[in-house]
Amino acid sequence: MNVSGVENLLAEMRSVMASAQGGAAKAGGVGAAGQVDFASVLKSSLDGVASMQDRSEEMQKAFVLGDDRVSLSDTMIAMQKSGIAFQTTLQVRNKVVAAYNDIMNMQV
Repeated sequence: MNVSGVENLLAEMRSVMASAQGGAAKAGGVGAAGQVDFASVLKSSLDGVASMQDRSEEMQKAFVLGDDRVSLSDTMIAMQKSGIAFQTTLQVRNKVVAAYNDIMNMQV
């Protein structure tokens, strides 16, 4: 097993965790009162998922065309990461829609 690949994956997971815990405030998603802007965090998350999917697709094409710099394991890992990111986004969207429906069905 490629140890450097595992270390890179762990480093990437740590950076994503740090970003989720407060990196959005540093990335310009802060409002006037110091609150995180939901729209900018959502947009950056969707852009991240899209870039993961694009990278995965590029790696798949390169592997199929016989590029020696792209290994099967790296391609499969990129595909799984983009799939998990997409599924996470889909579940978040489902929860937001469910919350919206609950709020709209509340009696005032």
